[in-house]
Amino acid sequence: MFRSLTQRDLEVIWHPYTQHKNMIPPVPIVRASGALLYDETGNGYVDAISSWWVNLHGHAHPFIAEKIYEQAQKLEHVIFTGFTHEPAVLLAERLLAILPGTFSKVFYSDNGSTAVEVAIKMAIQYWKNMEKTNGKKTRRKKILAFNHAYHGDTFGAMSVSSRSAFTQSFTDYLFEVAFIDPPTNENIDELKSFIQNDSDEIACIIYEPLLQAAGGMLIYEAACLDSLLEAAKSFDIIRIADEVLTGFGRTGKLFAGDYLRSKADIVCLSKGLTGGTMAMGVTACTAKIFNAFFDDDRSKTFFHGHSFTANPIACAAALASLDLLEREDCKERIDKIGARHSAFVKEFNRVQPHEAERVRQLGTVLAFDLKDIETGYMSQLSKMVTANAMRNGIYLRPLGNTVYIMPPYCIEDQQLDKLYDYLSSLPTEFNHSK
Repeated sequence: MFRSLTQRDLEVIWHPYTQHKNMIPPVPIVRASGALLYDETGNGYVDAISSWWVNLHGHAHPFIAEKIYEQAQKLEHVIFTGFTHEPAVLLAERLLAILPGTFSKVFYSDNGSTAVEVAIKMAIQYWKNMEKTNGKKTRRKKILAFNHAYHGDTFGAMSVSSRSAFTQSFTDYLFEVAFIDPPTNENIDELKSFIQNDSDEIACIIYEPLLQAAGGMLIYEAACLDSLLEAAKSFDIIRIADEVLTGFGRTGKLFAGDYLRSKADIVCLSKGLTGGTMAMGVTACTAKIFNAFFDDDRSKTFFHGHSFTANPIACAAALASLDLLEREDCKERIDKIGARHSAFVKEFNRVQPHEAERVRQLGTVLAFDLKDIETGYMSQLSKMVTANAMRNGIYLRPLGNTVYIMPPYCIEDQQLDKLYDYLSSLPTEFNHSK
């Protein structure tokens, strides 16, 4: 008896972020090209969110596929304790050359959440190792994070994420974190005073530079963040930049840290790292951080690792993505998307001021909130918008009542026009959910 791929899926798969009771059946995607996803009946959908923010250059990119194929024929994987290989070394060299700051070492992991776990563990153990070196017990145990932050779904990453529906069931198991509001002109003096008063207890601060993604695509000012980070630096507080989303051109610059004068001590990367083709994470740190672990005392070793650390095929994909990213035409496409977003925002504000609010844009990211009785991630508008968009040949996945687009850099003008036309219809089509 014939069973469709969707029917077979429903029998055996548990999907992420999905309440399976009364769920909309998953759409089978059988191939993709550029900014388009194709289902088993041949329908095409514009991937307006880059398949959860990972895809940079388009789906099934032949150049990346070729480099993956070439590497798979030579070395698919080898344990990364006691061995090394050319793709890992070359990728680290190239990343260190372009990251915003003076980073010294690259630590490989498997995804954005684990890249954050690594960063938190580095920061905590840094102070423990300094305690052993100085022979003086440290009080540096407090971690600062921002309200509305999201850093991942593993336990350390959840701990430094704002408490929400994502973390509700695990609250009793998360370690304590001091949450502060993202810096603004109105609160910056208060935040700097807080840091000064607790400076001898604060180990690190973790932040999503300029754009809080899963928290609702919230944008804040570089100047205010700079001021806060400079205050942290003056008290020797470790600064961790979560650039899992903002890295590799999303904000209009190569990294969001490029907008800032104050640079991080540790940076986390994933998502666009491999152009959206392979799972991979990176945590890069400065020499100061690494040197606290470099010692004859083996107890100062950073005891963390993954079976697929520095997977050669993933490294090859990341190198190919960097090749594409560094081409002049890619920078031009990023700038063009940003310019077209900006023009759309001006027109959108002019003709649709009532049901959409807080229209905002940073680089290739465009977002606004639909007015709703129920706001935040649990808003039912998300499901409604996604289903309707699919019927119109577009894939959107709003964050509750926050609608956003973040397309691959290869998106064509007519595809962008299709997205803009659809977004313009949303406020009149979806008023307040009942």
